[in-house]
Amino acid sequence: MKVERTGLTRRALLGRAVAAGAMAVTGAGFIAAPDAAWAMEVSVISPAQMVSLMQMARDIYPHDQVPDRFYAVAVKGYDAADKKALIEAGIAELDAAAKAQGHADYVSIGWEEDRVKVLQAVEKSVFFQTIRAGLVTGLYNQKDIWPIFGYEGESFSQGGYIDHGFDDIDWL
Repeated sequence: MKVERTGLTRRALLGRAVAAGAMAVTGAGFIAAPDAAWAMEVSVISPAQMVSLMQMARDIYPHDQVPDRFYAVAVKGYDAADKKALIEAGIAELDAAAKAQGHADYVSIGWEEDRVKVLQAVEKSVFFQTIRAGLVTGLYNQKDIWPIFGYEGESFSQGGYIDHGFDDIDWL
């Protein structure tokens, strides 16, 4: 018995995204990186809104050496029922600010400098301040990211910084 498939297969969907050079692939409740091995599901907000949050996170705290998966983890907490209204209104405000500057929406802006101008237009909003404040811990409290910055973690359990090489940083 042969089963006929309708719609896009996973392979075709990922192939189209890679060909388009997209930052992330969005589908019904699903986001995947075309150039890396990570994916995430969203259940309350839309995949497009999650992509906007990830781009916003990368623009607020830009680190070229940090992979997208860390930014995805940092904003995953906003996929919650109690934050849905804030995220929907905030992304709409962000897209409206982008349109006011001549762009289709925030995510479609190609230059980081232009996206930063849009963020500056909304930086006093509750939405922006909530995302920015949450990213401080959401991004930098991930232990897997610490080696990228040369941070070895707390040192009390290892005798403190004086006995643990407080001056062994080679990039200063």
